[in-house]
Amino acid sequence: MSSASSSARFDSEPVAVAHLGLIGYLEAWERQREIAADRAEGRGVDTLLLLEHPPVYTAGKRTAPEDRPTDGTPVIDVDRGGKITWHGPGQLVGYPIIRLGEPIDVVGYVRRLEQALIEVCTDLGLTCGRVDGRSGVWLPAELRDGHWLPERKIAAIGVRVQRGVTMHGFSLNCDATLDAFDSIVPCGIRDAGVTSLTGELGRDVTVAEVMPAVTAAVIDALDGRLPVTDHDIERVTFEQAVGAEPPQTPRPEFTTVRYG
Repeated sequence: MSSASSSARFDSEPVAVAHLGLIGYLEAWERQREIAADRAEGRGVDTLLLLEHPPVYTAGKRTAPEDRPTDGTPVIDVDRGGKITWHGPGQLVGYPIIRLGEPIDVVGYVRRLEQALIEVCTDLGLTCGRVDGRSGVWLPAELRDGHWLPERKIAAIGVRVQRGVTMHGFSLNCDATLDAFDSIVPCGIRDAGVTSLTGELGRDVTVAEVMPAVTAAVIDALDGRLPVTDHDIERVTFEQAVGAEPPQTPRPEFTTVRYG
């Protein structure tokens, strides 16, 4: 089944793309607010900000105290949905500032972003998709070289829609160092992992390499040229993977998947 064959945007003017490089979170957030205020008043054009952040934790409105860093590292509380996550070099962050068309469909908008990132990751050779009830792009659990890998998120999504205009957006782990995820419960999910394109593909995959494909896919998804399709990953348990009885002791919880 597919959907979203028409544009999600109110305007037909092309989306402007701004490459901001490495930029502090608060500075980028202020840039978002300025563009969003203009779009809500019918000024300016829809804009996709693409960037990297210096290392920072950001906490959405549903972040629980127990999800926060265990080492007391400062956190920026933000007005997006979702819970806590980490941003840093090697992670491509995208903030689409879009005036949505009527009727406004926030879930449909998130699905379009997911579809774009699924398309990019699939073209790179990964098997990935959605997990029901969990936003973002996921890889299925698997037994690899004798090691059990849980379901793991490679791209996160957290958005805010106010006055019909989107803010915040997505992050795709390219060649980021994932150690910082060990100090939090990423997105409030305790039974899954976090991974990167580099870790999964076994080669260095940089932000610069994937940026053109991500740009094209996101714009195509928003404009309806890339339809949203059913793309749920297969849910596999450890017992199903090994064909054995459940272990007598619980397996450890995972927060980060790393290779090397």
